[in-house]
Amino acid sequence: MSNEEMLAKVDHTLLKPYATWADIRQICEDAIAYHTATICIPPSYIGRIREAYGDQVTICTVIGFPLGYQVTEVKVAEAKKALEDGASEIDMVINIGDAKGGRFDAVTEEIRALKKAVGDHVLKVIIETCYLTEEEKIELCHCVTEAGADFIKTSTGFGSAGANLEDVKLLRANVGPQVKVKAAGGIRSIADMEDFINAGADRLGTSSAIQLIKGENSSGY
Repeated sequence: MSNEEMLAKVDHTLLKPYATWADIRQICEDAIAYHTATICIPPSYIGRIREAYGDQVTICTVIGFPLGYQVTEVKVAEAKKALEDGASEIDMVINIGDAKGGRFDAVTEEIRALKKAVGDHVLKVIIETCYLTEEEKIELCHCVTEAGADFIKTSTGFGSAGANLEDVKLLRANVGPQVKVKAAGGIRSIADMEDFINAGADRLGTSSAIQLIKGENSSGY
């Protein structure tokens, strides 16, 4: 797979709490130059990015991040505001406590409420695999599929571990055919990127992809 093909699957990500506008601008400039799928940034920067860059970048942002325990009404309001400000893709965190408590119907209903709010825009559902058993991961695949979300996503990058190949394969095998898989957290090499894509990831969430590509070939791709 070419570097261009890999970067077209990357959500170029900066979600650190101390990210400055200068940092965000660099993310945007890199995404434009290297043609990533999106930039994934904090919701507080959406409006400034849209004003500065217009349609040059596709904006992804996070909702209920990073712990997921906000009430559904707050997540819905966050999502609506993000779209109003100019986001095109929403990555929401489930209520992990509900999943651990076996309240999968509640998880499904919350995802469904977010998808209703998002409409034709892309909704990715972060399940934070590092906290889950295999059985819980499979149940959440069913929740995401039933609720009509567009992606299931492994991780926030703020948990105790990020994506691994076994989880990507498990999610790919258990979501419906219309649901895609996003791997995020711990992607640190071009080989990692290729491995996750080959395992079934349709999108990668990483802050390091462009840096890795630059290191491989300073002239660009």
